[in-house]
Amino acid sequence: MSDLIKEIEKRKTFGIISHPDAGKTTLTEKLLLFGGAIQEAGAVKSNKIKKGATSDFMEIERQRGISVATSVLAFEYRDHKINILDTPGHKDFAEDTYRTLTAVDSVIVVIDVAKGVEEQTEKLVKVCRMRNIPMLVFINKLDREGKDAFDLLDEVEQKLGLTVCPLSLPIGMGSDFQGIYNIWENNIQLFLEEKKQKVGEAIKFDDINDASIDEVIGEKAATTLREELDLVQSVYPEFNREDYMKGDLQPVFFGSALNNFGVRELLDAFIDIAPMPQPKESDTRLVKPEEETFTGFVFKIHANMDPKHRDRLAFVKIVSGTFKRNENYLLVREGKKMKFSSPNAFFADKKEVVDESFPGDIVGLHDTGSFRIGDTLTGGEKLSFKGIPSFSPEHFRYINNNDPLKAKQLAKGIDQLMDEGVAQLFTLEMNGRKIIGTVGALQYEVIQYRLEHEYGAKCTYEPLSMHKACWVEADEKSEEFKEFARLKQRFLARDKYNQLVFLADSSFTIHMTQEKFPNVKLHFISEFQNA
Repeated sequence: MSDLIKEIEKRKTFGIISHPDAGKTTLTEKLLLFGGAIQEAGAVKSNKIKKGATSDFMEIERQRGISVATSVLAFEYRDHKINILDTPGHKDFAEDTYRTLTAVDSVIVVIDVAKGVEEQTEKLVKVCRMRNIPMLVFINKLDREGKDAFDLLDEVEQKLGLTVCPLSLPIGMGSDFQGIYNIWENNIQLFLEEKKQKVGEAIKFDDINDASIDEVIGEKAATTLREELDLVQSVYPEFNREDYMKGDLQPVFFGSALNNFGVRELLDAFIDIAPMPQPKESDTRLVKPEEETFTGFVFKIHANMDPKHRDRLAFVKIVSGTFKRNENYLLVREGKKMKFSSPNAFFADKKEVVDESFPGDIVGLHDTGSFRIGDTLTGGEKLSFKGIPSFSPEHFRYINNNDPLKAKQLAKGIDQLMDEGVAQLFTLEMNGRKIIGTVGALQYEVIQYRLEHEYGAKCTYEPLSMHKACWVEADEKSEEFKEFARLKQRFLARDKYNQLVFLADSSFTIHMTQEKFPNVKLHFISEFQNA
């Protein structure tokens, strides 16, 4: 038992969230670099740096310079096993990010120093606050001209509703940027090298009043730094780990991920303060990581991680106990036992088979179509983890087959991509036409691209003017429901799990329907679990 507790204490599983282009994927790369997992970091978009980012492994991600799927990366650092979930920042892929947040124990929020707090960051932070996930803020791109550090701290407090506590301070900014004063460890790190891809050497000073600081960074910068430190100590609360763990206090670090400034400080402090794997609520009880029996849940499914093999992987977050290779586990929804001969651990698109995994770890299980997002696996107990919803789409289009000879490939491709949660599929009750609903318009391009390149099927879309998809909850034998179904038959469809969905063309229609049929309940969120 004590071995299990040791393994749990070693693990930190976190997600990185931000608005697109704030430097999330670059920060992920640099964390891997400091963790010794890669010798040379790549950049998402940079003419000078030829290597692509490790976490962007889908062809379309490399072409666009954005992340469209959550990738899982693991590395060891200071005797800890770190699991990073790099999420897409683009709002069109927000649903993947929301689901990923159910699998992390803490979060790093990346903010661009010039742009400050952006719209997508606000949405994601709101989700973290709803779940009280501990958050750490990294203000990035200090090698560029941007907003004043204290103005940014105010903005983070006001726009995101956070209580910040700076644990490092920048010395200068843009062309005058000289390094970081690390409040957490009381030292200055001055970066001399401009090697963007490799870890640079740093000079350390342990005492802020050391006269040699004035010589190295200049008297003016040294005076400003001392004044700013006094201000931090008088204005902001002291760091309190308990408040951070409850989601009431957010430490802030400054740096430049591209140039390796401040990344090691962030990682070292993260190891010291971030939570180890936490208990998770199920439909019957609270499940604690140190329990001996294995439990875990599927938060993501990815088809074709290896285009040569057409494989499907279900990503499982382990909540309690030890997951062992070749042991029988219960898939609760189906009530059937399954065993896995080659569970994978991840390093972006590289995978290796593991014999056992512990709470906090993410394992990839080869899937022939048995899994859905939100499924629970256990050592035998019948319980289900809660809280992996599917949101009502914002965009709707009919999907048509472009090549009648490839109907089978198209059906298989759509089926697998919908299982991944890339989008949602609705089949009209009246004529069986298929409608794809997405959170963002860019997903249609991704679906078209992946259908062609991964399944050899071509599709076209037809516009459809719809406002929302509403999941219907009603007594299907009642006269009221029969009348509702008769009047609305043109707008009724079934989702992938055969749940009845009402496609409403406006908010007015929803309002009128609810008034006319009070016992027919319309929901904008479907819980996958109870599908």
